[in-house]
Amino acid sequence: MVNKLNDEIIFQQMCNEARELLEKRFPNGEGGVGVVRIEDGRYLTSVWNETNNSCVDLCAETGAILEAHKLNKKITHSLCLVREESGERKILTPCGVCQERLYFFGGDVKCAINSSESDIKFLTLAKLQPYYWKK
Repeated sequence: MVNKLNDEIIFQQMCNEARELLEKRFPNGEGGVGVVRIEDGRYLTSVWNETNNSCVDLCAETGAILEAHKLNKKITHSLCLVREESGERKILTPCGVCQERLYFFGGDVKCAINSSESDIKFLTLAKLQPYYWKK
């Protein structure tokens, strides 16, 4: 029960961090932000980037993942929040590339999965990828 309660608190804090950055960086239209929680309890945030060549765009979580590497801290939780052109906000499960980036920190990293902001759901990478190639 304690773990579930902690995850609920962490989820709410991550959503708060994500909404704040989303509104600041992308006040109108589409936008995407990533938030990771690192082992010392800090939250790191980043934004997606768009380029003229979509083949080189980066996911919203990438900057925060790299910041965790820079700080040499383990990621415990990850969340990606996007706002679509319609204004609808939703949480996205990490793409396969981001799952690979996060797996560096272990299969116990908890990832927010496709849900509404009021539906708290974390799954570990090990559950998202039960047949991970490196096992």
